[in-house]
Amino acid sequence: MSARPALEIAVTSPAGARTARENGADRVELCTALELGGLTPSAALVEAVAGEGLPVQVLVRCRPGDFVHDAQEIALMAAEVRSVIASGASGVVIGALTDEGALDTEALARLAGAARATGRPVDITLHRAVDQSADPVATAALLPSLGLTRVLTSGGAPTAAEGLAAIAAMAVAAPGVEVMAGGGVRPADIPALTAAGVAAVHLSAKTRAQRRRGGTWVPLGDRGASAEQDTHFVTDPAVVAEARRALEAAV
Repeated sequence: MSARPALEIAVTSPAGARTARENGADRVELCTALELGGLTPSAALVEAVAGEGLPVQVLVRCRPGDFVHDAQEIALMAAEVRSVIASGASGVVIGALTDEGALDTEALARLAGAARATGRPVDITLHRAVDQSADPVATAALLPSLGLTRVLTSGGAPTAAEGLAAIAAMAVAAPGVEVMAGGGVRPADIPALTAAGVAAVHLSAKTRAQRRRGGTWVPLGDRGASAEQDTHFVTDPAVVAEARRALEAAV
């Protein structure tokens, strides 16, 4: 593990990536629909965020819901992997499970193979499908043999702070794989997470955007329970800066 764990911020826009860079992030994870757990962004969005200067890890997830994917979905995500790398991604964030809750190694190998076939050196991260697997620590132990770079995990718990013991066990079980704590992480959690041996921490650092709506509000989907909630998230510079300070103090 490096002397100073990396700070990764989940963003959904070029503005979010700029805020992350200006306030001390080392890299960003890009997705859309953060409120749904994140979905694959467009090629144009990847290109725009890459232009902000930080390394961009791109979430490749073709739909919300569970992580059990059929052959058509895996083929689609393999194409998305190639697309986002061609658009400037420094890495991809992927994952799939079997019906039994085991890591779908065949699907993962196909997605990782699509990344490597681009001919560019890229990071390959297992996303939080690991936290819905039947045995997160055993799942992490498979990653070195699959050639994955890192794993994003809450230790199988609702938040990373609650999954500290499992996260520490993952760091031991997956030598050579960067274990990154993510899932409800707050800056105040960072000292305990770094003490558990993580190589990186991941925060959404999000806040609701101010409403800029004129006229009458009507619901346009399941997420629109009220006019106040029917908005999007933006990156909070104060939270990013606080997380950076917490990491510096923890070294």
